[in-house]
Amino acid sequence: MTSTQQGFLLIADISGYTRYLSTSELEHAQGILTTLLELLIEHTRPPLQVYRLEGDAVVSYSLAGVELQGQTFVEMVENTYVAFRRAIDLMVLNNTCQCSACANVSSLDLKFFVHRATFAIQRLGDRQELVGSDVNLIHRLLKNHVVEQTGIRAYTLYTDVAIRKLGLAEAQAGMTEHRESYEHLGEVVVWVEDMHPVWEARKESLRITIPPDKVSLHVETVIDLPVELVWDYLAQPDFRRVLIGSDRQVVLDRKNGRIAEGSKYQCYHGDVIIMQTVVQWRPFEQMTTEDLVPIPGSSIRILMDYRLEPEPVGTKLVQEWGPVKGNIFGRSMTRMILPTKRKEAQADIEKFKAVIEAETARQSERRLETTHIPPDEITRAVAASLDLE
Repeated sequence: MTSTQQGFLLIADISGYTRYLSTSELEHAQGILTTLLELLIEHTRPPLQVYRLEGDAVVSYSLAGVELQGQTFVEMVENTYVAFRRAIDLMVLNNTCQCSACANVSSLDLKFFVHRATFAIQRLGDRQELVGSDVNLIHRLLKNHVVEQTGIRAYTLYTDVAIRKLGLAEAQAGMTEHRESYEHLGEVVVWVEDMHPVWEARKESLRITIPPDKVSLHVETVIDLPVELVWDYLAQPDFRRVLIGSDRQVVLDRKNGRIAEGSKYQCYHGDVIIMQTVVQWRPFEQMTTEDLVPIPGSSIRILMDYRLEPEPVGTKLVQEWGPVKGNIFGRSMTRMILPTKRKEAQADIEKFKAVIEAETARQSERRLETTHIPPDEITRAVAASLDLE
């Protein structure tokens, strides 16, 4: 039975592996590749679903109607890259083996390929096959001239149609335009994001935390959704306003079309406007804002922290208010009001939970489950890559 679908195709391809194998002992190389493939599978989260393993690459897809925001999709890819580089660094740091496979693991890197596609899903026994010209295209893009023509060695390559469908037109300012030409397909316009600056920025960033003795107010709830979806809703003004208890919100000062440190959420509470400046943006982990709250005769600043913690089922969302900053009058007024705010804040966080769970349920018929790949399938893919079969 065949059904035609639209959605995104994503390939995560470990680069430098062929050269790495030529100078490595196969036994240790096999263990390293298995570990890295397991990491890539673990980071393939809904709405993405692993389609298959192809040697040292993981191919996944999502279906139209259940996509994340374009920025969240990009952040999922970037987060996978950061996790991959951290894993490589840990392997290097903890290495006590003198074999070439372990000594040369730092030569490995990662590339991603993203395409908005129309494809058919064919069921063949207990397996499925994705077929169509768009499936062929993304595999053809694996063979390209990006490194030779741009010098970028670790990257995410987005086709032009993927950029448009993800709503990332402004983000192109931080990418490199590139063109490839293939027989029977013609010229393909793509956009290349250099992943090394992403890793360097994340590696060097310092985490902002509110010391326990400085927390003015704390509320939390457990949401029956994976971390990626909760983060996606938390970033969207139309849903975030429910958590804040505001009438509406708008985002100001995006960076290349993306919400980032320095961006602002402008929150409308009747005639009162509260400006929330993003001071920490850690996708799928933590968002921190400094809120400028006008009060009669003064204005105060409060650090607001939102943390996502994976639970066995769902995600714990923690919201904390930090110390109050401002003049003596403003601090005194705010401290008098804060104790009465806890009940309201708990009600808002529970309302946010209900709203996003209901929104997700509305799309549930097409939402894909978390991917589970049997260990023996990973073993077979590794063996095929190493020519051990």
